[in-house]
Amino acid sequence: MNVADTEIVISLLQDSGYSHCSKMEEADILLINTCSIRENAEQRVWGRLDIFRREKRNRPGALVGVIGCMAERLKERLLEREKMIDLVVGPDAYRQLPRLIEEAGTGQKGVNVLLSQEETYADITPVRLSKNGVSAFIAIMRGCNNLCSYCVVPYTRGEERSRDPRSIVAEAEDLAARGFREITLLGQNVDSYSYSSGSRKVDFSTLLEMVAKVDRGVRIRFSTNHPKDISEKLLQTMAGHPNICRHIHLPLQSGSSRILSLMKRSYTREAYIGKVKLIRRLLPDCAISTDIITGFCTESDSDHTETLTLMEWAGFDFAYMFAYSERPGTYAAGNLPDDVPETVKKRRLREIIELQGDLSLRSKRALMGSCVEVLVEGVSKRSQNHLFGRNSYNQVVVFPSAGESPGDYLNVTIEGYTSATLTGRRTGTANSTGSQ
Repeated sequence: MNVADTEIVISLLQDSGYSHCSKMEEADILLINTCSIRENAEQRVWGRLDIFRREKRNRPGALVGVIGCMAERLKERLLEREKMIDLVVGPDAYRQLPRLIEEAGTGQKGVNVLLSQEETYADITPVRLSKNGVSAFIAIMRGCNNLCSYCVVPYTRGEERSRDPRSIVAEAEDLAARGFREITLLGQNVDSYSYSSGSRKVDFSTLLEMVAKVDRGVRIRFSTNHPKDISEKLLQTMAGHPNICRHIHLPLQSGSSRILSLMKRSYTREAYIGKVKLIRRLLPDCAISTDIITGFCTESDSDHTETLTLMEWAGFDFAYMFAYSERPGTYAAGNLPDDVPETVKKRRLREIIELQGDLSLRSKRALMGSCVEVLVEGVSKRSQNHLFGRNSYNQVVVFPSAGESPGDYLNVTIEGYTSATLTGRRTGTANSTGSQ
């Protein structure tokens, strides 16, 4: 979402006469787009601001701005602690950036962190930052209404609001015409997408089909799903369109129904298992990835064990795994004790990471000898003689180069694997998307 927002910001500024610099030293305006979802993300921002501070010391006329979720959440702290900051702009106020920059240029602070119930930036054509010209994001909605007890997003990005589907399809058509071969639809919870105009109502399944029909040669991905909302209709839509990737990101967070209740996740362990079974029945070749938080308030060893056993049962292909960090302003921060010792959090996280490493190996081992369709993205970081791309399952595949270019679809036979990467050899040019 931050990449998509950054592309919107650059577009708005370019329309006002500014140009995007490739090097920080060349810029008159330094902006950092921020995330508040985890403490570690905020700590990285403070570190980056130290770099900006040194840059501004060398060039006092340069303007420094903090934009995004952290700007909305920490306006006062940013302005009081970081005297060198000239702009503090929340995620719903990007249209005001040109005016705020002008104000900051006169010595005033440019500040706007007001949240909106309507802003979707649907009319903005983002400046694509993808260096390979292959993959692009489309934000289909903003905000979140789920109010999970640990999550700061509803307070930093506001209430849910969905874009007009016509603007989304038009953006997809433009990307296809410009040669992009993969589009990812973004939302805090894509299953909540809902747009009404008169008697016309479009849900996410309908929108997904509309975008998939734009160009059969363009892959479609989406993220993120909420277990309480993912539907049979969505899975049937995926099954009916080969260019919709066979991958669903389905955050678990915890395998314990007791902890899920404290998290206000609106589903139980049993309900989550039921959704995975539904996916396996309707899309047996679908990869499932997840998010897991360990060490949440009052989590016991038995709760932790329930997470491990559910992970083992589900056989996740990939997972984002974190130790719980309390986020100020959330329900948990004000009402639940952060009482799991850090040493215990770290031990449990290590066990989760080790198990997921084994599960990731298993999922890749199952593809040995099979032929998968790969969308070439670029040259491998480890060898100039190898290319890399992704299959429909969102797994990275590395293979020897034979003159292919980013954007090509190839059939690759899998011959090796690690927990993070598949390796193979080219066995032909793919004629259509959606095989694997």
